[in-house]
Amino acid sequence: MPRIFLKPNSAEFADQSETAVKTRSCEMPGCREAGDHRAPKNRGLSDYYQFCLEHVREYNSAWDFFSGMASHEVEEHMINSIYGDRPTRRFDMPGMAEALKRKAWQTYHFTDEEPPKRYNSKENRNTPEFEAMAVMGLEPPVTLDVIKVRYKELAKKYHPDLNGGCAKSEELLKQVNMAYTILKLAYENFDKLPDRA
Repeated sequence: MPRIFLKPNSAEFADQSETAVKTRSCEMPGCREAGDHRAPKNRGLSDYYQFCLEHVREYNSAWDFFSGMASHEVEEHMINSIYGDRPTRRFDMPGMAEALKRKAWQTYHFTDEEPPKRYNSKENRNTPEFEAMAVMGLEPPVTLDVIKVRYKELAKKYHPDLNGGCAKSEELLKQVNMAYTILKLAYENFDKLPDRA
């Protein structure tokens, strides 16, 4: 007949636990209590004593993990413990940063598809359109409506009549007007592309 093992947290197990489970006695000499509590024998934390509650408290209060270690060994152990004694890997190798960003994007969007291409290369950021967006304080992607709203805000902010004829605000308004013109023309040219028709 096969043997049946009961789950430790079940009511049936609790009824049989007193007779079925053998308890270890406390390893402190002269103690007759049950040794239900573990205490490490060494820094390796691979071997343990079994003590009763009173003796495990005494042992733990007197035990020094760093006993016998030189100060530089203690310092090295503390630094290694910051990372959980696990090796760290560098992500500044060629392609690793992009691979990490791609994987993060895929995880965030619950997909295995490739993320959309962004305008993050330095060659694309030296165009007049990107400089115009920088003048207006915008970041891509933007719509023409967003550009118009931002232009109205900046035109009111830097208008010379509202700034007491300040020459600096007048110069800033000229830059904002030029940036708006560049972005508006870029959108008009974009809408004329054959694929957009």
